[in-house]
Amino acid sequence: MKAGNGPGPLAGLKVLEMGTLIAGPYCARLLAEFGAEVIKIETPGEGDPLRKWRVMHEGTSLWWYAQARNKKSVVLNLKAEEGRAIARELATKADILVENFRPGMLEKWGLGYEALSQANPGLVMVRLSGFGQTGPQRDQPGFGAIGESMGGMRYITGYPDRAPVRVGISIGDSLAAMFGVIGALMAIVNRGRTGQGQVVDVALYEAVFAMMESMLPEYGLTGLVRERAGSALPGIVPSNTYLCGDGRYVVIGANGDAIFKRLMRMMGREDLADDPGLATNDLRVKRTEELDRVIGEWTATVDLDTALEKLKGAEVPSGRIYSIADIVADLHYQARGMIERHKLGDRDLLLPGIVPKLSATPGGTRWLGPRLGEHTDEVLASLGYDAARIAALRAAGVL
Repeated sequence: MKAGNGPGPLAGLKVLEMGTLIAGPYCARLLAEFGAEVIKIETPGEGDPLRKWRVMHEGTSLWWYAQARNKKSVVLNLKAEEGRAIARELATKADILVENFRPGMLEKWGLGYEALSQANPGLVMVRLSGFGQTGPQRDQPGFGAIGESMGGMRYITGYPDRAPVRVGISIGDSLAAMFGVIGALMAIVNRGRTGQGQVVDVALYEAVFAMMESMLPEYGLTGLVRERAGSALPGIVPSNTYLCGDGRYVVIGANGDAIFKRLMRMMGREDLADDPGLATNDLRVKRTEELDRVIGEWTATVDLDTALEKLKGAEVPSGRIYSIADIVADLHYQARGMIERHKLGDRDLLLPGIVPKLSATPGGTRWLGPRLGEHTDEVLASLGYDAARIAALRAAGVL
């Protein structure tokens, strides 16, 4: 397996993952990629539902191999007291616990922060949920789609004459997961000063809302409600997607004042480059439709490759719109180590490379997503359980 040189910057950090599907597991995956020991608790016989999502290979989701890489899978029946007792024991040895149950579920099982922190005062608990641990909607189920809608993202995504659309991936869950990682590491730093852990409360809708740039201050001061604008970037001109003569699209971001002038001169439009009425962004915004029309007329005269060559020569930020096939073939992706190749039986499995790139302690993929319960015996043995007791627990349906 490909891995960074050395154990990773989070080596020695113990993480207990009690979550399913996307937000919680992605949060723990990011920690695992940089060296944390992540023990993932799964339901016996079932496991994380993500194991059965989307494209399958011999009964297991291909997504699973990425989402659960570097994790240890332990099966525990948390509906059984003996299962919960083992979970408590694991939590006493953990630095971070990541969970994304509905608020109150861990408390119902006696696994809430107040109970666990009595035995482990330094524990950091990352709690990811649709609406957070407080507030009138805390008990409502909330998937990423709901968070993206409530957070404001769906309202501004798409074209004004059509229904709002989703981004195409579970972006709300992923944003919440990344805020969970940020919060966890902040809490670990604080623990280094105080010795005390704390709760990191991440709501999916808040993670999305935090990314909404200037929407709130614009509305608060001027009453402006940002609407869907298709491929354009409202208020930042020119920045749009334009159709080339071969039917493919080019993305052009020429909203910097000097960049705009270079673009116009490359297109042979010195008149617009030197127009004082287009010298700054606030002036160009008033003539958005005119500039998009002029740029679109130029791109229609060239194919995509020619457009990109000319734009690159003029030092104008631009690019093609990549499919996954384009990504895999791209030399820059390859040079940056962003396309990892692993063996899945006798087949090649491609996984996304690790982000970010650390110069001294890079992260890596040490192993693919594990079989259900693959590490149960190993982890319980580390707690002092002998083979006979593990077998008894398995026979009783705890494992």
